[in-house]
Amino acid sequence: MKHLNIIILGICIILSSCKPEKKDQMASDNQVNETDIAVSTDTKKEPLDITPISHATMVMRYGEDLIYVDPTGGAEAFSAFEAPEYVLITDIHGDHYHQETLQALDLSASTVIAPTAVIEKFPEDLKIGTVVAMDNGTTKTFDDFEIEAIPMYNLREEALKFHPKGRGNGYVLTIGGERIYISGDTEDIPEMRNLTDIDKAFVCMNLPYTMTVDKAAEAVLEFKPKTVYPYHYRGTDGLSDVGKFKTLVNQGDESIEVVQWDWYQ
Repeated sequence: MKHLNIIILGICIILSSCKPEKKDQMASDNQVNETDIAVSTDTKKEPLDITPISHATMVMRYGEDLIYVDPTGGAEAFSAFEAPEYVLITDIHGDHYHQETLQALDLSASTVIAPTAVIEKFPEDLKIGTVVAMDNGTTKTFDDFEIEAIPMYNLREEALKFHPKGRGNGYVLTIGGERIYISGDTEDIPEMRNLTDIDKAFVCMNLPYTMTVDKAAEAVLEFKPKTVYPYHYRGTDGLSDVGKFKTLVNQGDESIEVVQWDWYQ
């Protein structure tokens, strides 16, 4: 009987010593679950909004950041927007690099990203917070996005004088979980046709400076963006036929969405 009491007492001690461990383990499990929830909440992304201004000029808004692309039209063209955190410029021509507009805007706290050929044209009195040179093939990371400088140039013999290879940039922005391609002044070059995983593409089409509607459609069908926006489509003979562009693209691939904005109001 004495031995039986000792055995029972031993079992009780063992059971009582196990209870705190189980409680601690439950608390630890709860802490892990709470951490997992916090991490998943932090992965939410801001929406990316894009507003066409004119021709090659647009404004991108991501969260609290504003990006002006090829700003032209004077300060009044941007009267509905705050001062930009970033400015992207693609080339030296006046419909992309417009000195008077840059001087009229408040860029004192802005980062201006441009090809070296553009930066070399900046006057000494141009007040810019930060200037970042990017040339073909370079990639840079900023606060909430990444930019890759893509070549833009002419292929046709009669158009080589307009945009030589290596001077200007197209850009691919990785922002808000999307890849955005801005063609700048270019024809259907291999570097465009070889793009991958593009969510939104802004593709030029105007003669004699860039490419025909047919060539633009061929290039888009090659790199297959999810959505394409014809832009920069005013040439010497007026506006290009963006309706034809949409038809050609959707005849080749119905899954590509073609969005036609009015860039020339």
